[in-house]
Amino acid sequence: MMNDDHDGYIAAAPEQFRVMLGQLRAQLSRALPDAEEVIKYDMPGFQIGETIIAGYAAFSRQCGLYVDAGAIAEHAKEISSLKLKATKTGVTFSVAKPITGQLVEKLAISSRRKKGF
Repeated sequence: MMNDDHDGYIAAAPEQFRVMLGQLRAQLSRALPDAEEVIKYDMPGFQIGETIIAGYAAFSRQCGLYVDAGAIAEHAKEISSLKLKATKTGVTFSVAKPITGQLVEKLAISSRRKKGF
C-alpha cells in the first residue's frame, strides 16, 4: 500500500477508522505546528528535520499512535486509566476505546521534547 500523503493513507484505511484517523492527524498537526507531514515505512508521520516525532497507523482491528518511548513512559498512568494498550513506543486504540485529543497532544509534545526539539 503506497501512499504519497496522509489523505491517501486515511482514505485507504478501514472505513470505521477514517474519521478517527482524520481527527488524530489534525490533533498531531496542532500539537506539532512546525512538523512536516511525511510517509515513512508506509506510515504517516510528523517529522522535524530528519526526526519522526509522531506517527500513526491503521490495522484491521485497531489504530496506533507511535511516539518516543520516553513519552509513553511519562504518560503511562493516563494511558492505562483510559484502558488503552501501550507498547514501548506506541498506544493502540479503536472506535470502542478511543484515544483522547488531550492525550494525543501530551504524547506529541512529550515525544518532541524527548527527541530534543
